[in-house]
Formats: sequence, structure tokens, C-alpha cells
Amino acid sequence: MDKEPVHLTPRDAVIGGEEVSIVVPALNEEITVGEFVDWCKEGLAAACVTGQILIIDSSTDQTADIALAHGGEVLRTPKRGLGRAYIDSIPYIRGQWVIMGDADLTYDFRELAPFVEQFRKGAEFIMGSRFRGSIEKGAMPGLHRYFGTPLTTWILNRIYHSRYSDIHCGMRGLTRAALERIDLKSQSWEYASEMVLKAARLRLATAEVPVKFYKDRAGRFSHHRRMGWLSPWIAGWLNLKVMLVYTPDSFLLKPGMVLTSIGAILASALAMGPITIGGFGFSLYWMLFGVTCVTLGYSSIQIGVLARVMHGLRAQSLRRLQQALTYDRGMVISAGCVLVGIVLLGTLVYHYLHSEFRLYEISHPAIFGLLLIIVGFQTFCFTLLLEMAQRVAPKEKV
Repeated sequence: MDKEPVHLTPRDAVIGGEEVSIVVPALNEEITVGEFVDWCKEGLAAACVTGQILIIDSSTDQTADIALAHGGEVLRTPKRGLGRAYIDSIPYIRGQWVIMGDADLTYDFRELAPFVEQFRKGAEFIMGSRFRGSIEKGAMPGLHRYFGTPLTTWILNRIYHSRYSDIHCGMRGLTRAALERIDLKSQSWEYASEMVLKAARLRLATAEVPVKFYKDRAGRFSHHRRMGWLSPWIAGWLNLKVMLVYTPDSFLLKPGMVLTSIGAILASALAMGPITIGGFGFSLYWMLFGVTCVTLGYSSIQIGVLARVMHGLRAQSLRRLQQALTYDRGMVISAGCVLVGIVLLGTLVYHYLHSEFRLYEISHPAIFGLLLIIVGFQTFCFTLLLEMAQRVAPKEKV
């Protein structure tokens, strides 16, 4: 059973009135954590703000003692992952603005002023950018710098029409209210992608500021290096999972609508038999292609719609869905499709029974009837799933 977090404060700490909370997880960072806390104090003073320095510590070394000795607060938690560390910290955050990062001196927390400036301008979510700032030689592996980070950043920008240059930067800021609205669920490294994705979905006021990125201090090994060469690939896989789980509607809804439309046109046009248009013949195979398109496309639409309902990140879209896709309407549509499909399929059964249990030709109306039965059953199941999802989905975030 997990232990409850323990909040430790320096003896001379003055609690209350903080504008900024610097919230940073640490795991066995005794080499750097003392200087990191000093950097944070410099950054707060330079930005002319009062602040809280909160270290979420799961270490087995002297990290907590050193952080306290330098004037930082410590939240002792079991080792449960980066995402869980931030989730555990929320009740202990006092500032209206939150700045996150790493305690390994790879990000320069002496330069907090750009974040504070954007907060004062009304930004709710601020990403640091190493590419717009500076990257010390040897600080970032070439595979990450020139392939992994640019590629995933480009994908996210295409999906959300955003303009980030570095979605994997660990130094970022957000308001306390935005942190609560984002409602982090990820327990590990994937929290970073979840945060960016939800900020986009919630249409938070965003900004990006340049940051400096340094290589590890002598004698310190990054957590990825400590965990072996597979660690960056595992982190990448986890982040990809989050991008897929939280954005299925982005790559399923529109393609699903296109597929369904193409399939419906083909199947309907060929429902009564083969046709010829401009010398091109469309027969049974084209109809089967249309049936396939409708089946795949309609399934994609359903998953996309369910994702929006379950994540509850698009309040306006959800309200329209709830008005259009009611339980009663879904049941009527599914029943109508199945009944018409049974009638059309009945013609094939009739000919089969009166032809000594043989079929001499394929009945296009019967195939169209099968399609209607499939769509009707899908609609029935989708209506039930949608009703259940609305009962367990999070409240609309406004």
C-alpha cells in the first residue's frame, strides 16, 4: 500500500503569499539539488516575485536533507513516476503560477523572468523551448535533437494547428487553475505529452519562451542513462501512446467521415444492381468495397466520438453531440436500419428457399440489406456505449 506524502519545510521558512511555485521532482540528485535550489532563489529574485520551491523527492540518498538545508521545501513520496509526483504535489502548491522542470541543473532556473512576464500577460500554459534558446554541446543526443523531438513536435502542430518548437522541453509553466483543469492522469514520463495535448484541447492561452539547456554535471548520469539504452525508446513509446489515446478523434473522425461517405455512395448506387458510368463498369466488387468503406469508416467515427465524450476536453463539441446523438434517436435509427435490412435480405432467402437451396446469382439488394443490418447493429452498440460513457465521463471543463 502506498504511503502518504510527507511535507517538510525549512525551520526558518515563511509560508504564505507566494506568487510562483517551482515544483520539481527529484530522484537521487544530491550532486545538484543544493545548487538547483540556489538557482531558483536567484531566478525568483531576478523576476521580482515571491516563490515557493517544492522538491518532490523519492530518493535514497541525501537529496531531501540538502534541499532543506538550502531553503527548499520537500515533499517525500514513494517512487511512483514523474507524472504521479506532480499529481501528489498539487495539494501543496501555494503559488498562482507554477513552473516545472528538473533538479539536475540542465535547465537554467536563474532565468525565470520570461515565464513571469508571460504569466503577467495572461498566459495559462507556457512551454520552454531549447531550440529557440540554446543547447550546450553534448546536452542532447543527436537522435533526439534532429529526429525525435522535431518529428513529434511537427505531428502535434499539424493536429492542433499550434506553433510549438519543442514539445518535449521539461521546463514549462502553467497557472494553478490550468493545472487543475488539465487533471493529469499519466503516472510516468508521458505526463509531459498529456499536459501539452490537454492544454491544446482546453484551448488554454499558450506562450513559448527560450530556455538554456546544459549537459549533465561531471559525476552525474541522467535517468535515461541510469536505466539503460532502451530508456529513451520506452519514453518515446509511452509518449506516443498518450498522443494516440488522447487524440483518436483527430485522426479518426474526418477520415472516418470520408470513408463512410464514399462507401455509402457506392453501396447505394449499386443497391439495385451493376451500373455503367462513362464506359466504366461498377458491379459487385465495387459494392463490396463500398460495404467495407462504410464498416471501417463508421467504426472510426464511433471511436472518435466516444473519445471526445470520455475525455471531456471539448465542452462546446460535447454539447452539440449530446443534442444530436440522443439515446432515443440512436435506438430508432438502429431499429429502422435492421428492419429494412431484414426485408431486403428476405428477398435473397426467399429465392434461396424456392431454388432448391441454391443461389444462381448474387442479389445486390440483399447485400445492401446486410450492410444496413451491420450499420444498425453498430448504431445500437454505439448508442449504448455513448450513454454509458456520458455517465462515467468527467464533467465538462470550462
